[in-house]
Amino acid sequence: MMHADLIDQEDLLGQLRSLGFEMPAGATAEQACAHAVCGLNDDRARALRQLVEKMLMGSATILPAVRQAIDQQLLPALAAYKQSRSA
Repeated sequence: MMHADLIDQEDLLGQLRSLGFEMPAGATAEQACAHAVCGLNDDRARALRQLVEKMLMGSATILPAVRQAIDQQLLPALAAYKQSRSA
């Protein structure tokens, strides 16, 4: 039997919580990502960037809802934060 590594909504929430982000109970991947980018500072942005890089570069399959939340919430917020810090 083959076992595939998957990153689902619960994995995403767990990883965000392990970084110290408080997540509302029962949050969807989109809600969790939106919550994580509120009030970004240098440390939070760095932690999120490293998490996203780890997930995207890893061999695990990212489920579509999680990938969409990363693409629509985390990546744009991190890019905007980085741009605001260089301005």
